[in-house]
Amino acid sequence: MKDAIRDNFDESPNAYDEYERRTGRFEALADRLYDELDRRTSRIGALLDAGAGSGVSTAVFDERGAAPIAFDLSGRMLRECPGTIAPRVQGDFDELPFVGEAFDAVVFTASLFLTPDPARAAREARRVLRPGGGVGAVAPLGWTTLDGDDVFAPLARDSRSPTGADDVADALDANFGVESGEWAFRTTAEDLRAFHAVPAMAARLYPRLDPDERLGRARELLSDVEGPLEQRWRWFVGV
Repeated sequence: MKDAIRDNFDESPNAYDEYERRTGRFEALADRLYDELDRRTSRIGALLDAGAGSGVSTAVFDERGAAPIAFDLSGRMLRECPGTIAPRVQGDFDELPFVGEAFDAVVFTASLFLTPDPARAAREARRVLRPGGGVGAVAPLGWTTLDGDDVFAPLARDSRSPTGADDVADALDANFGVESGEWAFRTTAEDLRAFHAVPAMAARLYPRLDPDERLGRARELLSDVEGPLEQRWRWFVGV
């Protein structure tokens, strides 16, 4: 599965950046998550951005005064990081290539739900954190109408992550004292379609299809969805 996840994101930088320019969603998630982490930890210096992607979240953490390392499974995504972001390290956050107690914070902005073994990743985050350090994570809860109805319920197709938010919660709870909450972002049907125009996100709908076929099927599936909508996320901070 890890090879498939890496390959999906290797196909995704352009569409991913187009979605981010359209919505600013991942920047907003990183900014809010940093605020929650900052309120609960004494210091955020060295920060591991675990699942940094193209560096949107890393740039936020850098601007907020941390000293981030961009870490991601996809080398192609990492190459899209802004030139000012350094260092960049390719690897798997289930097996972090760092010594123990190396970081003040480990942040999975929108990534921990992508591993089939979040408990292992949480243990690795615990290992590389200094005493008093904190972990932050965000997991998707789905897309709804403004009345709270699941957008995908009438479509007979789920937009499903490899790991659900409850499994992320269990993994973090086993290793940290965790607080959590939910965020809802007003969005549109056009944004929903743009999200699933990213090959890695379209794989949430059609994981067994090749990128071109899954993108075509996703466009067809979502063509009649109308807005306005909400995209909902659950956040976690553990110390």
